[in-house]
Amino acid sequence: MAKERRKTKRGTSRSKVRRSRPTPKPKVQSIRTPENKVRESSVTLSEGKGSKMTGGSLGGHFWHIFCNGKRAGRVFINMIDEEPFGKHASIQIFLNKHAQGKGIGRIAYRMACEESEYDELYAHMRKSNEASKRAALAAAFEIVEDERINQLVMLWKRH
Repeated sequence: MAKERRKTKRGTSRSKVRRSRPTPKPKVQSIRTPENKVRESSVTLSEGKGSKMTGGSLGGHFWHIFCNGKRAGRVFINMIDEEPFGKHASIQIFLNKHAQGKGIGRIAYRMACEESEYDELYAHMRKSNEASKRAALAAAFEIVEDERINQLVMLWKRH
């Protein structure tokens, strides 16, 4: 340990001990296997009262996501008016940290789409959000290719 002397506001010196920290070890990435995935029957949606921005406005919907009786997140639909799509229904999903990586998102996306009255729903997300992209693709969303948009936009259509 190296000692360093430094002056205080009054001009007196005080010693400070500088400790060296060991280099942190890299975190082990968990490998996601089918055993980590939850069963579809263990995921439920419970309708709730969203705020103006989270499905509580006209044409919107809000659901709490539960997995095995424990709250896992929320999913909501808002009517938005954005170019180049115009007025459309947009779905957003947010999972709690403990619920991520278990397949809950793909189930909740699909359930919310099917419970809504909309025949088409758009999901807007950052292009770097691979987890949401995988979940949406698994829930039958398709990528919308349009060079006018900066985000990743995906479309779900009722069959």
